[in-house]
Amino acid sequence: MKKILLTGGGTAGHVTPNIALLPRLREAGFAIEYVGTRTGIEYGLIQKENLPFHTITAGKLRRYFDLKNISDLFRIALGLLQAIGILLRSRPDVVFSKGGFVSCPVVWAAWLLKIPAVIHESDITPGLANKLSLPFARKICYSFPETASHVDGMKSVHTGLPVRASLLAGSAEKGLELCGFTKDKPVVLVMGGSQGSVAVNSAVRNALPAITRDFNLCHLCGKGNLGPEASSYYQFEYVSDELPHLLAATTLFVGRSGATTLFELLALKKPSLLIPLSTGASRGDQILNARSFEKQGFCEVLPQEELTEDALTTGIQRVFSRRQEIIGAIERGHLPDGTAAVTEILKEIAGN
Repeated sequence: MKKILLTGGGTAGHVTPNIALLPRLREAGFAIEYVGTRTGIEYGLIQKENLPFHTITAGKLRRYFDLKNISDLFRIALGLLQAIGILLRSRPDVVFSKGGFVSCPVVWAAWLLKIPAVIHESDITPGLANKLSLPFARKICYSFPETASHVDGMKSVHTGLPVRASLLAGSAEKGLELCGFTKDKPVVLVMGGSQGSVAVNSAVRNALPAITRDFNLCHLCGKGNLGPEASSYYQFEYVSDELPHLLAATTLFVGRSGATTLFELLALKKPSLLIPLSTGASRGDQILNARSFEKQGFCEVLPQEELTEDALTTGIQRVFSRRQEIIGAIERGHLPDGTAAVTEILKEIAGN
């Protein structure tokens, strides 16, 4: 039996594509193990999947001067030594990295031990962790066609992004029931990221009378961010198993433009109004992601700098009026099946 070691963490976007791969990898006969940190989001998410989980220490390299960069160099060095020990004991046939700073020592250790590593980049431009790992990878997979100009073309392939099959199995009836909605109005689902967004939450609540006149509004607002109740409006702090049902009931989506979210929306053929994180709060990857999808006709974009209650209401109405046009563009997109494409590459690299 071939063995694969998965790694990635720090945010859900560095973990959920790994989880999406699990059923296909098991079908292909892989024994699967995971490397992450004890304190990262990956620990709790992977525990639910009943995988052997190895922990290492992770440091973070910042693009700006910070004294923590010095102390984190020692954490990174320790993580590399720990990763070498794990790989020597586990002896996987292939390593697959979804990024995040925990992944760097694992990819470097694989290269030192001559174990092939495959890296997946979700965003258009590689993040710093993946930039530090790319030279040591046997193969680079990527989600957006534009990424081709940012990676080594000799060892890279456009695969799309693995999407969890469970998201495609939701029940619209169950989603409506969870919110107490009836079928009299279309459903708008608003997500401001796993922690919620002050700007998005504020705009949504200010625009409630205008939005709920024509729509049922389901709002995932983040832990500790619940607001006043209203008619045709239901709030969750956070959802997990409920998400496939809520998405099935959704007519259009409003929220951030992280790559995982975008490719899940594509798989579900959901029109969207995207509000990417500004460059003041990120390296700008969500803006590039959103503009790529807008160019392909998959969504409309509302920059956070222009987010007001009126702009939000108008944007929702415009996307709703164009929903069939947007769904048609998604259907004509001929997007790769990321889960199948990445699995085939891993089978090939592992000699499976």
